[in-house]
Amino acid sequence: MMRRLALLLALGLAVPAIAEEMTRFPASEHERTTLTIRAAADLDAMAPLIRDYQLLYPDVTVVYHEYITADLFGEVAAACAAGRSTSAADVVISSSVDHLVKLANDGCARSHRSIETARQPDWAAWRNEVFGFTTEPAVIAYRPDLVPREDLPRSRVELVDLLRRKPAAYAGHIGSYDITLSGIGYLFAVYDARAAATYGRLVEAFGRANLRVRCCTGDLIADLAAGRIVIGYNLLGSYVYGAMRRGARLGVVVPRDYTLVLSRAALVPVTARAVGDAFAFVDYLLSERGQRVSREEAFFFDRTGPLPPGVDGPPSLSAAGAFRPITVGPVLLAVQDRAKRARFLAEWRQSIGAEAPRGDRRGEEP
Repeated sequence: MMRRLALLLALGLAVPAIAEEMTRFPASEHERTTLTIRAAADLDAMAPLIRDYQLLYPDVTVVYHEYITADLFGEVAAACAAGRSTSAADVVISSSVDHLVKLANDGCARSHRSIETARQPDWAAWRNEVFGFTTEPAVIAYRPDLVPREDLPRSRVELVDLLRRKPAAYAGHIGSYDITLSGIGYLFAVYDARAAATYGRLVEAFGRANLRVRCCTGDLIADLAAGRIVIGYNLLGSYVYGAMRRGARLGVVVPRDYTLVLSRAALVPVTARAVGDAFAFVDYLLSERGQRVSREEAFFFDRTGPLPPGVDGPPSLSAAGAFRPITVGPVLLAVQDRAKRARFLAEWRQSIGAEAPRGDRRGEEP
């Protein structure tokens, strides 16, 4: 315990962060218990799942705290190190799956086995403690009215070529995550670097094009909607498609060379109080019913089914060998290595050649 506390102090994680937003979903019947969820996931996406869960468990009040990923990780790690259950999470959800794997590896997660957990593919769960429940691609988002059809990049090679052929047209109008701030942006960048020889050329092309970097998916979507950028790289497909469904003037491309796919994950921390209800919520997320609600109302993509209407891409995420899932497991511990992270970020900063604007820190990332 003391060793873990010392590590947290060294990482600057000893003091819990404050949740960005809290929303209460009251029980529709006499309240039996309260389930506290602390998550780095947009409320708009999680609300349909929470409300459907409450149809099965109408005596459960759900209190949902929304964080950015780094703050969520810091708070849960500090609570685990201190053995603190007061105001603790019953369920933790994050798109920065490497954070959850680190928590589990440090003994901060409860083990859970059920019919639903046994159904998960190997790449989407680890040690019966961390469970991926979504299938979310990293996509290229664009403004259909500002990017001519003949310019639309459908792969990373095509994007590099576009920036080489038309530098004046796109300089200052390409956006992506500031990976020094965004946990999901950093994760995608690391896997890009592992997945393809094009990564170095892509980052250099971004540097020449004066890449606009932001902390969060919501900020990048807002920049696209306002026309400040016209192409966004590696954005979370679920959030972009959700904005499209709400009327934003956006287009989505699932890259055809390869598609990085994130499985947003959940764990039940050792400090949880409503343990049985927490396990029931995890089982709901993994169940056929929960997956249907997720696909239709929350996160929109799945591994084997067709892409959502209006998305430009292969027939499905798993088509043509382009499916590259980010495996939930110990391989993600290397992503948390401080020395490797520092080197990777230094190289990225040098290639991009500009300090990132910090923007608004609301939303899912970093």
